[in-house]
Amino acid sequence: MKSIEEINEKIKKGNVVVLTASEVKQLSETESAIEITKKVDVVTTGTFSPMCSSGIFLNLGHTDPPMKMQKVLLDGVPAYGGLAAVDIYLGATEENPDNPCYGGAHVIHKFVKGDSVEIEAYGEPTDCYPRKSIRGKFTLEQINQAYLYNPRNCYQNYNAATNSSERTMKTYMGVLKPKFGCVSYSGAGEISPLMNDPFLRTIGIGSSVFCCGGIGYISWEGTQFNSCQDKDPETKMPIGPAATLAFTADLRQLKNEFIRPIMIPGYGISIYIGIGIAIPILDEDIAHRVCIKNEDIKTRIIDYATGKKIGTVNYRDLIENNIRINGSKVNTRTMTDIRTSRRITEILKGWVNSGRFELASPVKSLPLNGTLKKFPEHV
Repeated sequence: MKSIEEINEKIKKGNVVVLTASEVKQLSETESAIEITKKVDVVTTGTFSPMCSSGIFLNLGHTDPPMKMQKVLLDGVPAYGGLAAVDIYLGATEENPDNPCYGGAHVIHKFVKGDSVEIEAYGEPTDCYPRKSIRGKFTLEQINQAYLYNPRNCYQNYNAATNSSERTMKTYMGVLKPKFGCVSYSGAGEISPLMNDPFLRTIGIGSSVFCCGGIGYISWEGTQFNSCQDKDPETKMPIGPAATLAFTADLRQLKNEFIRPIMIPGYGISIYIGIGIAIPILDEDIAHRVCIKNEDIKTRIIDYATGKKIGTVNYRDLIENNIRINGSKVNTRTMTDIRTSRRITEILKGWVNSGRFELASPVKSLPLNGTLKKFPEHV
């Protein structure tokens, strides 16, 4: 048994042993989980995928004279102003009504790059907020707080998508060719954070993370958190979408290479988010979990034309393009940038080794009984 405090002492002294998720898989071919527990202190994981449920909070500072900003447009993209006078939230998937190919994700990316953004704001005048409108430009350096707050990121597994219909379908999983013409998937597989700590023993509220090139924190369970997902009877791993995480981070720390807007044809705007989590190897069970490989991680293939499950597949076959439906080979493609995901694991490894990144014990565990509900429609 080890403790996070003991591992942080090793980080401070410069004698911590850190492996990326890929490296620990290789080590597991010759070493047992017991030996890995003895030899390894930290394993770094990573993912870089579209994560629609993302956005930023901004405090713009008061104008002179002051105004209540009730309707706000940033580069023509509507931001939510129903907070305090100059607090706003901009969602990544919000679109410019006059240019649907440009949205909140693009504005966020501009801020991170240091570019200026146009603002147009309106409000009903009051005695304390007499101003009615404002137009202008600003950068992050000219306002008060600016931080990322993402309600749902870093899915623990996700469904693969296909299309049985006669027509092409345009979805958030990309373009799905008709008659089972392809299978699209999203997820970093064996290097993905929540696949390496599937029961969230070391990942919880308050955990520090690599977040888009800066250091962020897990602030709560993510929306649609579903830890009661169907599980593989052998590995006990979830099959399909399961746990999720909510993150927050200082927008000024982020790097534009790890946060990237995307326009998905026929669906709309989304944003690539880079997340890396360092998993402390506290005991043999955690060591065993971080050795999981793509062939041991399964997910469901969902027919997006009917909403029905048509099969189960492992990530090795998805990545190696080795899928058959009704006896015919089907091409696979991923929404996840695997190369950048691996790079995140390597960068985070360097941060831990250099002492830039220390582990944080969760202040509260995430639930192990989360279930996903559908909207209660009423006739």
